[in-house]
Amino acid sequence: QVQLVESGGGLVQAGGSLRLSCAASGEIYFNLYWMGWYRQAPGKQRELVATISAGGTNRTYADSVKGRFTISRDNAKKTVYLEMNSLKPEDTAVYYCDESGIYWGQGTQVTVSS
Repeated sequence: QVQLVESGGGLVQAGGSLRLSCAASGEIYFNLYWMGWYRQAPGKQRELVATISAGGTNRTYADSVKGRFTISRDNAKKTVYLEMNSLKPEDTAVYYCDESGIYWGQGTQVTVSS
């Protein structure tokens, strides 16, 4: 059974930084799948934040986070990361990672205070 577990969320002031991690267990083919980070704010639809290809060479970002967020992965550790800088109150949401739209984590809360 594949499990994705996010960590690293928390409360931070505007302008601050956080680094989210998503560790995959039970997945022996982690290095074959693209990974993504999504977020969902209260009362809003889930939004795609960033994706990274299986080998890590191709990355995409939502316009709202370009230049501030960086997605990366360590296939040896079966972990994907989301480095978030210059955080804004509108970045407040539950952040989820997913494996090619097949498996999802439980999410980690990010709250940015103004």
